Amino acid sequence: MALTHIPFPLLPMPPSWFPGHMMKFTRMLPALLTRTDVVLELRDSRLPLTSINRTLEGALQKWRLERGWDPNDAGRRIVDSSACERIVVLNKRDLVPEWGLEPFCKAMSSRFPDQQTLFASWQRPRDIRDLSDMLVNIAKKYPYAMELNVLVIGMPNVGKSTLLNALRNMGIKGRTPKALRTSANPGLTQALSTRLKLNLSPLVYAFDSPGVMLPFLGLGEEGAERGVKLALIAGIKEGMYDVEALASYLLYRLNILNPISPAYLQLLPAGSDPTIDIDEFLETLAVRMGMVKKGAVPDLRRAAVYFVRWWRQEGGLLSATSALQIADPAFPGATGAITHGWGFDLEWQIRPDEIAGRDHAVVLQEKMEACIDQHVANVERGELEETNVSPTQRKKQLVLKEKAERKIKYAKRSTAPPPA
Repeated sequence: MALTHIPFPLLPMPPSWFPGHMMKFTRMLPALLTRTDVVLELRDSRLPLTSINRTLEGALQKWRLERGWDPNDAGRRIVDSSACERIVVLNKRDLVPEWGLEPFCKAMSSRFPDQQTLFASWQRPRDIRDLSDMLVNIAKKYPYAMELNVLVIGMPNVGKSTLLNALRNMGIKGRTPKALRTSANPGLTQALSTRLKLNLSPLVYAFDSPGVMLPFLGLGEEGAERGVKLALIAGIKEGMYDVEALASYLLYRLNILNPISPAYLQLLPAGSDPTIDIDEFLETLAVRMGMVKKGAVPDLRRAAVYFVRWWRQEGGLLSATSALQIADPAFPGATGAITHGWGFDLEWQIRPDEIAGRDHAVVLQEKMEACIDQHVANVERGELEETNVSPTQRKKQLVLKEKAERKIKYAKRSTAPPPA
């Protein structure tokens, strides 16, 4: 039995997690970019839009303009005397369905011509080789430069340190020691690393930076969903979210990805049907796994912890094998619109008449472009309405504004001519 209606779960308001080392790096970024030639921005393939770090966007755009890129045409460079490239690496490609990789790359190129997009997994040497070759080719374009300096940025726990260790092993022949510590928990890197040599000829160096979270995840349903998504990929410090809320959203998303045969069915007894009821799901899971409290009461919290951990390990790989379900005849609503999704950020409605006689990849690219446009519009609306600014930040802004007005008023008084 397939699901034809999947209601959005009730989610808690997002917590604030923006330690001092994140603020420190955000403030030093503009000065750091003056000696940066390539920005490698890492994002999580499951959250290619949510893991965009809007906190750093202003500094990156200013850096591009100062290096000669056309402010009216993001794909045109007016002055090209030194390297200035932004490469977006979508890590953990093995955790999203393969059929969406190429359409999403094309959609990103269409909407963000100032960025090069590359999917990668640190388990695939070919991906590391492709990225290493990309950096070497950029360096070779500027033979008079002494070296190429790369800055790696991104949200917490997207794999920045792991990437640099892999690039170092690929670019330097012979045994190379692991240069940077890595962890499955966010926040291990808290300061800018010393320069790490990635290639000898041409010389390529890189800096590893602390993962920077958004100072405030936003108000309302959008902010709540953004926080839960980042918590699910372990981008937010463990313990800041109730695990049952994470499990509820995870059940919703797995149903969206495959309403006919969601990945979690392998955890349930044979013959189980998909469900939208999180309590029913956790109870069934707890009973099957023998997770019971005193009096044979199913332990729903333990089941929720197990469910989230399962997804972060083999469950994520299993859900990524989901087939493309465009006009799937097994779906009861195949004659009408079908809800489909890719990763946890992209979701659309598609009808059989939209794809009749058309290349499926082109249709998917169009749907993904629409998702990107909607995301950008939501971000711009949030900035305009200040829904992405916390009450504490708003108070600080008002205090700073008041101080600036007083300073101007005082300066006018001190320069005014004395009365006759």
